[in-house]
Amino acid sequence: MSISETAPVSSGALWTGRVLSGVIILFMIFDGAIKLPPLDIVTQAMVPLGWSADPNVARMLGVIGLVSTALYALPRTSLLGAILLTAYMGGAIATNARIGNPLFSHTLFGVYLGIILWGGLYLRDPRVRALIPFSR
Repeated sequence: MSISETAPVSSGALWTGRVLSGVIILFMIFDGAIKLPPLDIVTQAMVPLGWSADPNVARMLGVIGLVSTALYALPRTSLLGAILLTAYMGGAIATNARIGNPLFSHTLFGVYLGIILWGGLYLRDPRVRALIPFSR
């Protein structure tokens, strides 16, 4: 099925996709921005997760998150951004699972974000709907 053959999405679904994507974009901008200075609370919160309190590590994670988010926000590169953000969240899931954080509140938080991320992209991008066709 080509992109031109995908069923058109309703205006409501399109706007729902934009809102879901917007929530992810805003969250990730916040997440990345607090890692850039980096705030002391950020570096200290990394220690129990097994990361060093090194400000450069926090900055690196912030830059990776922000670049991936920018790619997700731009329609032309949104698919690449979604893949990179999924990998970023996978690292967060692995980190939380490794130290035994609570499953539903901490470990699966990246899964929840991933569902919102891909759901938003699915609703707003016909390329993704062509790639993952759900039949009725």
